Amino acid sequence: MSNKKSNVSDKASEIAKNIWLAGVGAYGKAADEAQERLEKAGVETPKLFRDLVKAGVALEEGARKSIKSTRRASKSSVEERINKVRENFNLQRFGRSDELAELQAKVDLISSKLDLLATALTESGTITTAKPARKGPARKPAAKKAAKRKPAAKKTPAGKKPASKRKATSRKTRV
Repeated sequence: MSNKKSNVSDKASEIAKNIWLAGVGAYGKAADEAQERLEKAGVETPKLFRDLVKAGVALEEGARKSIKSTRRASKSSVEERINKVRENFNLQRFGRSDELAELQAKVDLISSKLDLLATALTESGTITTAKPARKGPARKPAAKKAAKRKPAAKKTPAGKKPASKRKATSRKTRV
């Protein structure tokens, strides 16, 4: 039994040693390749740099062309949208001179008819004070004075109306 144990432990130790040696070999090979690439890069660096510059120039030119075409397309798209908005605005505007003149004529006609009606009503006595329509610029309203507070209303017993309301009601029924 001890022979089997030593045989198994020898195999395990040999496998562990082989794994270790494989790792050391991989490290050595990687170090050698890195050294070779470093030496190549020292010799080939100017050529690699020139190749990268050429590729960069080509990419820059392509990018500029695509930016110009995109800019043109977006600019024309924006201009089209602005023109559509302007057209819609012109269709909805009331500021056309011929329309304004027509509306002004209608307002003048209505104003003169209103003046005639007010005069007729004043002469017939239906209205006691009629003010003619003003034709000048509107005045600014005067500043309002601070409103005076009204005294609190007196409480009345339930079921009774205050005297002022009773009189007002009786006046309404007479008219």
